[in-house]
Amino acid sequence: MKVVVTEFMTLDGVFEDPGGAGEFDRGGWAFRFDRGSEGDTFKLDELLAADAQLLGRKTYEGFAAAWPSMTDEAGFADKMNSMPKYVVSSTLTEPTWNNTTVIGLDDVAKLRAEPGGDLLVAGSGELVQALLANGLVDELHLMVFPVVLGAGRRLLDDVSSEAAFELVEARPSGQTTIMVLRSKQDA
Repeated sequence: MKVVVTEFMTLDGVFEDPGGAGEFDRGGWAFRFDRGSEGDTFKLDELLAADAQLLGRKTYEGFAAAWPSMTDEAGFADKMNSMPKYVVSSTLTEPTWNNTTVIGLDDVAKLRAEPGGDLLVAGSGELVQALLANGLVDELHLMVFPVVLGAGRRLLDDVSSEAAFELVEARPSGQTTIMVLRSKQDA
């Protein structure tokens, strides 16, 4: 399986909104922009290519509180709810969202070695930093939104080692020109 990190980011690298009203209402700035049909198709295709999700505990808890009650015509919600989910956590003991398994960071390399589609990581900033530090990220998918927040949690601030990626795709999306960037780990 390939580990694919997918994130919404601002021009200044923020992925978590400092002004979010609640623990899981962060990143609300991204929903003020129309991704356009290109952006929606990219996100759906990305999810359909995945065989499982890999999440940190905080992101898992937010997703588990929201997704089980969602439905949509495109099948996004059905896929989110039915696919296997792996949560890297040392504190979560009883996951409530169906098809969820709690694992440790050491287990990610074993999952990555298995055949199959993508292992999709959304949000999960601490997990993404740990995956990058351990050389466990195969692809980065970034939707870069045309806004500067000036404050907020930056995805790559605490990355402690160099990781080289090759840009394999860059395309605009939506009326506000959100950039979709897809890159893969240099071999």
